[in-house]
Amino acid sequence: MNTNSDTANPLYVGLDVHKEQTVIALLEPDRDAEPRSYGSIATTQHALERAMRRIARQQKRRLSDLHVCYEASGCGFWIARRLLQMGLHCDVIAPSLIPSRSGDRVKTDKRDAAKLARMHRSNDLVAVHVPDAVDEAIRDLCRARTDAVDDLRRAKTRLLALLRRLGYRYDGKTHWTQAHQNYLRSLKLPDAAHNRVLEDHIATIDFHEERIARLEDEMRQLLDGWQREPLVRALMAFKGFKLVAAMVTVSEIGTFSRFAHPKKLMAFLGLVPSENSSGTSRRQGAISKCGNPHARWLLVEQATHYRVPPKVSPQLSERQSGAPRWIRELSWKTQTRLSHRFSVLRKRGLHHNKIKVSIARELAAFVWELGTRFEAKQAAA
Repeated sequence: MNTNSDTANPLYVGLDVHKEQTVIALLEPDRDAEPRSYGSIATTQHALERAMRRIARQQKRRLSDLHVCYEASGCGFWIARRLLQMGLHCDVIAPSLIPSRSGDRVKTDKRDAAKLARMHRSNDLVAVHVPDAVDEAIRDLCRARTDAVDDLRRAKTRLLALLRRLGYRYDGKTHWTQAHQNYLRSLKLPDAAHNRVLEDHIATIDFHEERIARLEDEMRQLLDGWQREPLVRALMAFKGFKLVAAMVTVSEIGTFSRFAHPKKLMAFLGLVPSENSSGTSRRQGAISKCGNPHARWLLVEQATHYRVPPKVSPQLSERQSGAPRWIRELSWKTQTRLSHRFSVLRKRGLHHNKIKVSIARELAAFVWELGTRFEAKQAAA
């Protein structure tokens, strides 16, 4: 969060942001002062700018004296970006990390805004990273591709469920191969209604496949002008990280150097185990899952690539062509370490899903090392 050392006379502003309106609370820096309600405004850029300028003028302060905070929500980061452009201090607060009292049973918009202003003054809030507008746009494009893959999976599941319910079973080895698709397109069901449903499912699957291909093509086109393209190319030198996986990872994590230690990144991804220890007893449970779900899911899936002995395939060698030597060495170090670790955990009889999560946690550390070293070299250049 922003410090207050650069402001002689700060004014703390808490915003309880909703889709239609935003409630504002003001708080003086004096410890004896209590928050006071300023009122509500429409959740629009024009209304927000006018309210901030009016508050600064009425309280006889500069815009830079206003310290604003609001909870991260579906309203996004446009409020923080606009306020920062105006010269204000603005923090977006992690809602799950806001302290709360068990006996507090009254919740209103005014009380929430006052609570944010009070805790912002006492520095009890945890701010989240505000991504760049272009980075957020690339991230949303990557998530759109993930949504399209999920829609395709659901469409395929519905089609197979229909055929199973009607007693049709494919005798081949694998579903969704070219032979399986030829089998589906040649099916003739006895009822006309079922035939129409079958054709609709096939058309839906074709639509989603074309949608995925179109989104991936747009990702390739936008990658060329993205400021993080060199980091994406560097991550593609790792085993399992093709263009889509590398773009999703970089867009979700953002700036790697904001994590002082790889354990910070592991916690951000929700890959650290939960713990309930007291005294001499120590109990660790499942992973926390309290961080970024998209990047966590991707790393867990990428961990499967390290179940085999280390090897530089022709595809990986092609992706590594032109990469600096230290990136290739780090990629090989990642392969040898994680492959050996995967083998050790498998011999211990650990469940396959637990092995993948453990490997993903260590993979996050190697990705952090690549990102921080790459950003340091870019900054030095």
